[in-house]
Amino acid sequence: MSTVLVVDDKEMLRDSVGATLQRAGYEVLSAPDAAAALEIIARRRPDAVVTDLKMPGMTGIELVERARDIDDTLPFVVMTAYGAVDTAVQAIKAGAFDYITKPFEGDELIVAVKRAIEHARMARENAVLRSNAEGPRAASPGGGPTGVARLIGESPAMRRVRQQVLAVAESHGTVLICGESGTGKEVVARAVHELSPRASGPFLAVNCAALSESLLESELFGHERGAFTGAEKLRKGRFELADRGTLLLDEISEVSPKVQAKLLRVLQERSFERVGSSMTIGLDVRIIATSNRDLPRSVARGDFRQDLFFRINVLPVHLPPLRDRLEDIPALVAHFLGHTAQREGKPTRRMSDDAMAVLRSYTWPGNVREVQNVCERAAVLCRTEVIDRPMIEPWLLPSDSMLSHSLEVKVVNGMNPLLLGPGAGSERGDIPFDGRPLEDIERDAIIRTLTKFNGHRQRTAQSLGIGVRTLGLKLKKWKQQQLVEQTL
Repeated sequence: MSTVLVVDDKEMLRDSVGATLQRAGYEVLSAPDAAAALEIIARRRPDAVVTDLKMPGMTGIELVERARDIDDTLPFVVMTAYGAVDTAVQAIKAGAFDYITKPFEGDELIVAVKRAIEHARMARENAVLRSNAEGPRAASPGGGPTGVARLIGESPAMRRVRQQVLAVAESHGTVLICGESGTGKEVVARAVHELSPRASGPFLAVNCAALSESLLESELFGHERGAFTGAEKLRKGRFELADRGTLLLDEISEVSPKVQAKLLRVLQERSFERVGSSMTIGLDVRIIATSNRDLPRSVARGDFRQDLFFRINVLPVHLPPLRDRLEDIPALVAHFLGHTAQREGKPTRRMSDDAMAVLRSYTWPGNVREVQNVCERAAVLCRTEVIDRPMIEPWLLPSDSMLSHSLEVKVVNGMNPLLLGPGAGSERGDIPFDGRPLEDIERDAIIRTLTKFNGHRQRTAQSLGIGVRTLGLKLKKWKQQQLVEQTL
């Protein structure tokens, strides 16, 4: 279980952020000020820190700078008021990983923390690789450059991925990485950057699914002072901050039509304007985009601009789901168990033959990220050298057939308890389409999928091919309309 330190002088906000992170499965530590936070960092070495910027005594920026003397790989996510985003940019320059603007949704906080922890993990692994390499492009033990050494697995599918990464890395062209959630799209994006001529420049990522339209526009392009209410100072956007480097547009399929149009213009003209400004700024940034959706299908439905798709689909890289390369499971398990043992200062565990057989027969809906979670949990909780089957089996989802049977029983024996609006009284396990509004059918499909995954939003969104934020917004609207239970 990863540990997150929450730092804020306001007890109510500390408790609220801590409760959100605990529900997401993190161990939470808290500190009322930066001085107390430094003591905890030195003693407990958390996996990430979420801190406010404005605090009595030492500020959040000073905390970031001081903490780097203790652990320069410790990732910080800073919380800032909407009108003070420029201060957050200063924190990023001081070494923070990312920032979120108050007020924020719980999903936005969780996504930022997950990415911060993953970023720190990759940074530590890169340091080990660099120390063992003779140069920036030295060969790894597997014969490939260090930038792809962490793309673990020797299956034909992963060999093809490594070949694709090596082929596109030397180019300056736009890259589109597609694959299901959890397959490692950001890992591949970083590998492309590290092997590219821009490796010495910055690598910045924007999670398009976690930000509203207005915030994403400001995040990408920046804004002038007075551009809108709360814009008290000029702020540079990620395009500007990523100059001579690489910008990752993560989950670009979640971008609104308005921002899609602006992105198309940027890619076409290689220039942009800050929000509220008419001054054109030249662009020297390589764009890497990722998507967990079938973008050609989104184009056919009219959800995604065809001309933008053609602009980003210059150098495509496809990541296979883990169920299509199950022969890589042993290598992934060994990697994550070893990494967790090194991080926790514990002996390295190993899976028994029975446990490994279960892992190799599982379909892994969460892909590599799910393998990592299972291995970390087992490495921390297991008290013996060998991790046996009874320990890990309860952590894996039942088979699709078992889930379908369970869902059918729930619906056949009465109305779906989660539905309050039209369709709630259906006594069949399928979804009737004829004569029903499209929104009712969509709501029914989403609620049934939530039921299937026991309310787990990330798995539900992945199964439906939508973003977690999109799912959350739909549920929020339906709760307000009293069409679904408030407990969802």
